[in-house]
Parts: sequence; C-alpha cells; structure tokens
Amino acid sequence: MSDRTLATNLGAFVEHPTLEPGPYRVDREGRPYVPVGDGGIVIGAALGQSVFAHVGDHVGPGACLVHPDGRARAALTALSCVGNRVTVTGGPSEGAGGVVVGKRGERGRVIAWFPPDALLSLRPGDPVMVRAQGQGLALEGLDQVSVANLDPALLEMLPIALGRHGVRAGVRCEVGSRLAGNGMGRPAHLWDLDLQLDEDDGAGAGLSLGDLVAVSDLDSRYHMGFRRGWRTVGLVVHGSSPQPGHGPGLVPLLTGPGSVLGAEAEGSAHTGLTASILETILARDPFP
Repeated sequence: MSDRTLATNLGAFVEHPTLEPGPYRVDREGRPYVPVGDGGIVIGAALGQSVFAHVGDHVGPGACLVHPDGRARAALTALSCVGNRVTVTGGPSEGAGGVVVGKRGERGRVIAWFPPDALLSLRPGDPVMVRAQGQGLALEGLDQVSVANLDPALLEMLPIALGRHGVRAGVRCEVGSRLAGNGMGRPAHLWDLDLQLDEDDGAGAGLSLGDLVAVSDLDSRYHMGFRRGWRTVGLVVHGSSPQPGHGPGLVPLLTGPGSVLGAEAEGSAHTGLTASILETILARDPFP
C-alpha cells in the first residue's frame, strides 16, 4: 500500500431529521408510511444487527453529520472516509470521540458511530470535527484496483488481503448489479448504493450492518454504473427501506476488474466492520 494521502480537519454538525410537510413516503406496495430513522441521531441500531432489524427507513448505526452550507456539505461528504475519527467540539458530549462508518446520498450525509453513552447525550446541532483522510489512497503495484472512502489505517483491519497479483476480500455475499437501485449513476465519493434485497432473499437473509458485500459487473471508480466483468466491494452502512428502488445501502470501497479484485463469500462466518474495531481506532493517539 502506498499511503501519500493528506489529512484535513472538517467542520460539521449533528443533523436533525427532516420530513416533507406530508409527512408520508410511499412503499413498494403503494402504502403510505412515516419514515423513522432516516437521518439525525438513531438510538438502538448497531453494527452487526440485521439490516431488517428495525421498522425504519435507511437506518444507520449512529448519528448523521451535515453542514448548512451546500458546498461545505459536499466537501464533508466527499472527503470523509470510513474509519476517520470524529470529535465532538461542543455540547454535553464535548470531547467524545466517534468514527465515520459511512455516507449517504441525496443532499449528502456522513454517518458516524459513537460509543453508546456519547450517542445518548448528543443533541441535534452539536458541532463536531472530522479528521478526514483516505481519498486518493493507492495500492502499490495494484493500480487496476481503485480505492475510495477508506481510511488507510482501517484497510488492514478489514478482511482484505493484498497480493502480488491482486486483491481478495472476504464478504458476506456477492450479488449482481441488477439488484442495484438508488445510487446508480451517482458519484461514488458522495453516495451510497442501495441494494434491492428483501429479508426472504437468499442474499438478504443474513445481511448485517458493517458487512462487506461484493457487487458483480459494477464499476464504482467515479459515477457508479454497469461494467461487465468488473467488481465492487462495499460496506453496508444503513438498513433496508420500504421504498421501491431502495434497500440496504453500501459505500463503495474497492473496485476493479474481477480478474484482479476477488471476493470470497463467507456467509455466516463473515466478520466485517465491528464496534471493537472502532474502539481500537478511538484508543489510538488522535494526533500522531
């Protein structure tokens, strides 16, 4: 791995969820529902839980971070990477640490995990700082495999093996790009990609927050789209959604030709991103 990436300090604020005055959305059967858990501070969702564990909509394991300025919000979302450290800089949780675990599309959100006590005392509007690093990361001698949205220090903690002739990732499962929904055609550094999976599907049955998943015939170097023979490996960062074209969302981490980016489906034996990994990150010196 060749790590020449830069770190930047980004300002953000804990989001308050927003709804249309309606306030309903419509599910795939044409029924209205109130979307719970789509943004803001979500209590009770955790890494390792099924993506179908809660009656909610795009439920993420933690708090969403945003910025009121549109361009600053785009920078926050594009530059933040999974594994980046978050520090609360004001409010009752001032000084508490968290870790970026994903991002969302639409207007742009960063999903941050916090230890339970810190999460409970967070308030909408609390200011935070993200130590952003990872975009531009390159794998030495493996230039056919592109990396995005991944803190360099986290790479070695995930089930991703770098070899002389390619990269191999342990994943929960591999699905075809025909299941890709919301996020197709969108920039990989700003959006996540929803997978149209149901709880009763073979692939969706055991899927959990924090799992790695491979998507075949998907190129996510820039704008995510179909490319035969390619593969993308991403991290599941939010739960399912009743909306048509939506579902569990993954943030792309690796993409490249299938000949050099392999995936081993590990099923129930798979372990992806866990709270213990995030606790290890928080235990490190924040200012090395």
